[in-house]
Amino acid sequence: MMLPYALIRPALFALSPERAHEVTFGSLHTLRKLGLLKPLLGPAVADPVRIMGIDFPNRVGLAAGLDKDAAHLDELSHLGFGFLEVGTVTPKAQPGNPQPRLFRLPSAQALINRMGFNNHGVDNLIHNVKTSSYGGVLGINIGKNAATPVEKANDDYLAALEAVYPYATYITVNISSPNTKNLRDLQGGDQLDQLLSALKDKQKQLADEHGQYKPMALKIAPDLDDEQIEAIAQRLIHYGFDGVIATNTTIDKSSVSHLEHGQEQGGLSGAPVLSKSTHVIAQLYKALGDDIPIIGVGGISSGEHAVEKIRAGAKAVQIYTGLIYKGPALVTECAATIELNCNPKRALRMKRR
Repeated sequence: MMLPYALIRPALFALSPERAHEVTFGSLHTLRKLGLLKPLLGPAVADPVRIMGIDFPNRVGLAAGLDKDAAHLDELSHLGFGFLEVGTVTPKAQPGNPQPRLFRLPSAQALINRMGFNNHGVDNLIHNVKTSSYGGVLGINIGKNAATPVEKANDDYLAALEAVYPYATYITVNISSPNTKNLRDLQGGDQLDQLLSALKDKQKQLADEHGQYKPMALKIAPDLDDEQIEAIAQRLIHYGFDGVIATNTTIDKSSVSHLEHGQEQGGLSGAPVLSKSTHVIAQLYKALGDDIPIIGVGGISSGEHAVEKIRAGAKAVQIYTGLIYKGPALVTECAATIELNCNPKRALRMKRR
């Protein structure tokens, strides 16, 4: 049994967030190389579900942002996830915003980040995917370079889509990060129509070229009113998108503004965004029903939180900030709680025991 994360966390939290990230993955890498990681963590929960035409081993995934360059797939594959999403990756490498750019708010179980799509570029990510041994469901999250004007964003998205298409199980289009200037402008109006139309045309072209259709999802922000959510939903239907991921981080930091780092610029994730993201899921589900699946993300730090997302209309969930505060046991907890609460046959078997 691995040393309880609650005992390890104080040492990690004594480091800067980015340094703690490096140390954590370095330790996981060492344990995997020694053949200890899988025995320590145990098997993943088996709760298969078909979403976007893809067979997921269970309904708990890793949200984009933790492994931007797909450099740690072999380690993450042992943590019990049903799927992994890497990125956000941009066509060209970029350093992101100056450090410090990631802040913990422990009393709120939250993070504020202004990373700015720091990554080593799409070619590096593809190399990492090709050289890993991971064979599970892989989402690749794509974005535009910071130096690319928003009016030319389509070029970056289309280039990234074409590059990652052969290596992804599905592709996520990130237009909702608050840390790239003007990016969220793409969530409405003519720019959104032009982007979605261009992406769908490219997807069809690539499906023909590769002889395989790869689903594409749109990742949206939690800071949308109901009218905006409805408008996006109608566009997803009109352009035939395969899925939607709700949501990214929030720019509303009113709930944490009194805390140390609570007024830092960037996107807020973790517990404070739980209800906001779940509301977006519920509104999306009203418009989309079961026609376009929703993957719910935002503030999940317990199995019950994961079930809330499913009950609001999500078909699967993703976690990130909760993992930082609760450790890898959260993955199993969420997957097992979803299975117990959302799989009638499983619930009946447990009741009979």
